[in-house]
Amino acid sequence: MATDGVVLRVSHPADTGLLHSRLMAVTVEETAAAGADKVHALVQLLRSRSYEEIRQRMYDNPPGSPWWLACKTELDIRNGEQMAAALSATSHVLEKLRGSTQHFEQLAETLHESTKEVIEMLVGTKEAGRRLEIAVYVTIGITLVQLFNLIFEVFRKR
Repeated sequence: MATDGVVLRVSHPADTGLLHSRLMAVTVEETAAAGADKVHALVQLLRSRSYEEIRQRMYDNPPGSPWWLACKTELDIRNGEQMAAALSATSHVLEKLRGSTQHFEQLAETLHESTKEVIEMLVGTKEAGRRLEIAVYVTIGITLVQLFNLIFEVFRKR
């Protein structure tokens, strides 16, 4: 690949997993526009590399060098992609949480209404219990009166 006086030679020894940056690309002559093209070409080359290899290349090269800039750019791209994926996942989780919150609010409202109904039933039951208590006292009273009346009639006839 040659652009504007920049010659980029790429070599890839088959026996090693990591390539040394000095073996991967050598520039013969560089201009400002060619430097940007070179960094772009290096970013494309790094696209298929692992994080570890990119980080190692970044540490092997001085800040501001084409390799360092390419590694930094690639890591920034990958981090941006991961951030976008995380934000998307967070958005989906947030929507699910909103749905769950609304469902819980509906359940809480239903529980509140049911509790009110149970309280009303308990109040009614309490009032009915008092009426039943009064009815039992009246029944006992009438029974005692009838019993005294019966005893009185029995002793009167004797």
